Amino acid sequence: MKDELLWQILDGGLEDHLVCELIWERLGYLQAADLVWQAGPSTPPEWSKAYPIAPDFIAERAPTVMLTRSIPTAYKQLLKEELGFKGYQINQLVPRLTRRATAVSWLLAWRKTKDGPVGSINK
Repeated sequence: MKDELLWQILDGGLEDHLVCELIWERLGYLQAADLVWQAGPSTPPEWSKAYPIAPDFIAERAPTVMLTRSIPTAYKQLLKEELGFKGYQINQLVPRLTRRATAVSWLLAWRKTKDGPVGSINK
């Protein structure tokens, strides 16, 4: 995954559902119908149990919290370390943008650990 795509996510230039699709694919969700993704055989059990239908990480808080918790502590600063992301301005701190930052943070951690178990990054 290229840094340019990650910056597009942070800047709001990629549609929300496409951001979610990037994560769903890496969590092993499979597209069942137009815009409907279901847990697949490679979806980590904690995800398929909590979300048999792929969650909207941009619109919903609970799955984003779960996503955040799955990022290993060692990788929590990758937004700053790898992308040089300085954060959003105070007037930009809205759920949609902060959840996009979480998505990018998770994708960066996935990129670092993609040879390991997807979705259960911290295990």
